[in-house]
Order: sequence, then C-alpha cells, then structure tokens
Amino acid sequence: MRLSTVILPVHRWGEGRKVWRRAEDLGFHASYTYDHLSWRVPFRDGTWYGAIPTLTAAATATRRIRLGTLVTSVKPFSPIAC
Repeated sequence: MRLSTVILPVHRWGEGRKVWRRAEDLGFHASYTYDHLSWRVPFRDGTWYGAIPTLTAAATATRRIRLGTLVTSVKPFSPIAC
C-alpha cells in the first residue's frame, strides 16, 4: 500500500524543510500541497505561501518522495499590467 500526505504551505522555509523531510523519512510515497486565493477560519488570518514555490523548495530538500498539487490557482498574466 502506498500512502500520501498533505502538507499545508504555512511554514517559513526553515521549518518547512523539516516537515517535508520528515514526510519522506516516514516513508510516504507522495506529498501534496495546494494553493488557494482565500480561506475561511482557521487559515484566513495566517500566512499562506504559494504551492509552486513550496514544491520547488521541497524538491531541493527531498530525494525520493513524489511531490504534487491538489489545487493550483490560475493567476493569469496580463501584458497590459506590465
């Protein structure tokens, strides 16, 4: 049986690195995070980091665990805003 886990992107990277490594050390097959534009309680007032930068950092701290997103917010690029 392969088990996966979800790690919320709520940690500064110094602490986040430990969380992702711990998931790998515990033998999880995969670990996921997700991205949201808004939250209800209890996450509404807290820090929430982006899924893609979080996964990029997790990839530098782990070796074998699979990484992925459960939800990714589409943030369109507008050339007019540049």
